[in-house]
Amino acid sequence: MNRIKEVLEERGVKQVWLAEQLGKSFNTVNGYVQNRKQPSLEVLYQIAEILNIKVSDLLIEN
Repeated sequence: MNRIKEVLEERGVKQVWLAEQLGKSFNTVNGYVQNRKQPSLEVLYQIAEILNIKVSDLLIEN
């Protein structure tokens, strides 16, 4: 599970913008945001870099 949705809302960032920054489709990013699919570690690091946060801020501990 990830916190991408919460972090985007906190920062006032839209999924469309994140998709453009990542070079991925909206549907792919929406899958990440809705936790239907999980991004690879590489993509998690890219998202963290784009949002200027730590990767750990995107993850939910079990």
